[in-house]
Amino acid sequence: MTHDENPELEVETQEQEQADSEEQETGSEDLGESLALSEPINPDSLQGAIEAILMVADVPLSLVHLATSLNTPVPDIREAVLAVRDDFDGVNGTRPRGFEIREVGGGWRVFVREDYEWAVREFISNENPTKLSQAALETLAVIAYRQPIARGQIASIRGVNVDSVVRTLLSRGLITELFTDSETGAINYGTTPTFLETLGINALEDLPLISPYLPDANSELGSDLSVSKK
Repeated sequence: MTHDENPELEVETQEQEQADSEEQETGSEDLGESLALSEPINPDSLQGAIEAILMVADVPLSLVHLATSLNTPVPDIREAVLAVRDDFDGVNGTRPRGFEIREVGGGWRVFVREDYEWAVREFISNENPTKLSQAALETLAVIAYRQPIARGQIASIRGVNVDSVVRTLLSRGLITELFTDSETGAINYGTTPTFLETLGINALEDLPLISPYLPDANSELGSDLSVSKK
């Protein structure tokens, strides 16, 4: 019997061809999805993505960092960042936002617009005061005696993550961002007049000495924890 005369063999061949065809179609779909993910982000979506990232970033982000995160060429990122800045500033005729992005420490970060800092101060001052946690008190003490100090240094001294505690102290108006290190991009923190008022002292020099409470009053740690007098 010839190949054409064997109906079972013909059916089996047709089923195999159909399976091969479906496999090729599935492979094409997977490849299409892969290619779609690598396609350039349209300008509007790119600006929105940058806004979202900057809103949650704790440190300034460089153009290269953003380009790597979004798999987008640096020139496109630069153009999108400047567009976001102009949008926030109301350059296109819209109302300026209550926040802005600034280039500091080699990167970009969201800040409260200076015109609306008063609103933030009012909000903080009218917040219902609650007792600070032990972790917050310890972190505040480190900042008070070691300022200016970066978040990473605080975490190193305390041996734990201090991100949420620092945010709490900032929201209470007890500490503030003093400056951003030009080399590392790390924000350095210090205490505020509200901190002094809360303790009932006029200056940081009025803080109690901690050397008597140290194992060795002449130790390097004791000298390091002294308040800087500039």
